[in-house]
Amino acid sequence: MNRWLFGQINEFAEATPWLHGPAQAYANYGVVLFGVLLVAGWWVARRSGQVKGVAAAIAAGGATLLAVAVNQPIVHAVHEARPYTTLPNILVLANRSTDPSFPSDHATMAGAVAVGLWIVNRRLGIIAAAAAVLMAFTRVYIAAHFPADVVAGLLLGGIVALGTWLLLRRPLTWAVEAVATTRLRPVLVDVRRPRLP
Repeated sequence: MNRWLFGQINEFAEATPWLHGPAQAYANYGVVLFGVLLVAGWWVARRSGQVKGVAAAIAAGGATLLAVAVNQPIVHAVHEARPYTTLPNILVLANRSTDPSFPSDHATMAGAVAVGLWIVNRRLGIIAAAAAVLMAFTRVYIAAHFPADVVAGLLLGGIVALGTWLLLRRPLTWAVEAVATTRLRPVLVDVRRPRLP
């Protein structure tokens, strides 16, 4: 099923040469968008004046880094070959790498950002989720990963982000609230709005 679905997407890639450039650009450099979304999450949380929202935004950024770090030993333990090293006669748009394929680092990062931002703000979470699904698709489209690689990455990133928030929400909210009583308050909470719990 995994290889069959990869084959279907690869055939679609062969039939859509006009999409190669945008897909390659997003698959390789879309991480910048997720960085922008994390900053937007912090900004929205800060503007809301809710300390818990700011804590969630901080947790989202930290969980994203943690998810990629957690992914690395899994990648090397599974040591799955990339599609272009195991499948002959496929269209390859990816920059060839010797790194293993499962789970996808890009999808792991995207899944963590999507779930982390969903906790911060539903609208941003929806945007991030759409961006994450698109990242997963383009990574398969350019033949950098099999579909299972990106699905596993999205799930892993999401689980790490949710777990990080559930474990750290109370101490992190307390820490943000404590810092918000200092001169650093304008960085964390919009001073024009009342500080809420």
